[in-house]
Amino acid sequence: MKNITFLAIGMILFIFAQACQNNHPKNYNDTTKVDSIGQKFIKAALEGGLTEIKASGLAITNSNNQQVIGFAKMMMNDHTNADSALKKIETNKLVDSLDTISANHQQMIAALSKQNGAAFDKAYLTMMDADHKAAYELFTNVGKSTDADVDKFAAATLPTVKMHLDSARAILARLK
Repeated sequence: MKNITFLAIGMILFIFAQACQNNHPKNYNDTTKVDSIGQKFIKAALEGGLTEIKASGLAITNSNNQQVIGFAKMMMNDHTNADSALKKIETNKLVDSLDTISANHQQMIAALSKQNGAAFDKAYLTMMDADHKAAYELFTNVGKSTDADVDKFAAATLPTVKMHLDSARAILARLK
């Protein structure tokens, strides 16, 4: 009797284990749902956002200039919100992206972290100027993507990118 009970429990567990396996139907599609232009945009925009958040964190702690600190806080807030919205698109479109900062940007951040005072402010704002100029071009050119969600995000975010670029340039001009 014990053997039959153990056999029945074993069969039930086997059936449950088979039911819990992640078997996909034949038409399951795990490939990205966005074209190569959209994929490159998502990856570049997320990497740029992470870079600017990291650099802005340094500005908040290393700068004594209230304009630079205010700009850095705005950058952190705006990029955190934009990155959150873009991460949702990334997930929905099955885009595989790593949350990393490029070696070039890591070197820039490392060099920035060694600066202080007015030299830091100038280096930070110069970096923000260059990054936002590149971001403006990226967000402008994504209109060639065939994905409506990516294009909509880029169009909605482009004015903020332009405002960041203009603000960085204005503050940088006052520092000289």
